[in-house]
Amino acid sequence: MRSMFVSHVSVSRNQILRQQFKTQLIRPQFSCRRSFSEVKLLGRGWRRRIKTNRPYPLNCLLFMHVTCSMKCLIELAMRSPRTLEVWKLGTVNYLKSLKLQDKLVSERKANQIPDTLLSLQHPPTYTLGKRRTDHNLLIPEAELAKIGAELHYTQRGGDITFHGPRQAILYPIISLRSIGIGARNYVEALERSMIEFASVYGVKARAGHKGETGVWVGDRKMGAIGVRISSGITCHGLAFNIDPDLNYFEHIVPCGIADKEVTSLRRETDTLLPSDEVIHQQLVSCLANVFSYDDVVWKEDPTVILEHP
Repeated sequence: MRSMFVSHVSVSRNQILRQQFKTQLIRPQFSCRRSFSEVKLLGRGWRRRIKTNRPYPLNCLLFMHVTCSMKCLIELAMRSPRTLEVWKLGTVNYLKSLKLQDKLVSERKANQIPDTLLSLQHPPTYTLGKRRTDHNLLIPEAELAKIGAELHYTQRGGDITFHGPRQAILYPIISLRSIGIGARNYVEALERSMIEFASVYGVKARAGHKGETGVWVGDRKMGAIGVRISSGITCHGLAFNIDPDLNYFEHIVPCGIADKEVTSLRRETDTLLPSDEVIHQQLVSCLANVFSYDDVVWKEDPTVILEHP
């Protein structure tokens, strides 16, 4: 194979893809002892190695580079229209939300429900991840009641964080296997959802740098992420600061990152904000767009799901 071959494939949305792909087949530069071909999907963190059943001569070994956005990588896995069922729950006690998530995860594993999203707020609550970094709680646990807050230990990833009124909290219960992505790409998609939402209000947010998690505006954190994945099914999720009481963050080292401020959408935008309900809906729409759901079904009666744990 003396020259590079480039082919262009463009497929309509009804045929899965909406964007153009470029496939490049080029000669590899490694030893003939290594008899494999490698596919590199050039989205962040996407790499797969495919072993061949028989050795190939060096001049037949190929690299295939498929270049596309992370959204296209998600769309690659789609084979039928996908629906996201969204429950608007209002303010929910944290422990009750944990029990509800456990129930929904079991049902999603058994394919009894579609991908589901819980949209809610919590009373003032501090939560610790499975690493149990209690030293990042800067107030004695016995004094939490004085500030009207609770403390709960969870099995999610991440460090300590705060949940409270005027936050938009989303807990996706979705199957990553059905869309063919892993944990890293999932977290990046959650970050992208918040970044796209912030841009609606003229706020330029970014994903965390190395050693940082969540979504930031400059050096100020505006959105937190902490997830758990079991058998390919997600739970926990993201918390986006609309206009919470930021004094609660003074009692912790948020997400274990010292000397960094916490901010909110209210502080960062010059735009008059709508109601929290509208903001929740807008953030859900951004998430549904990032994950390329074809349909979003809103569930308006929280008692249906909350009273049947």
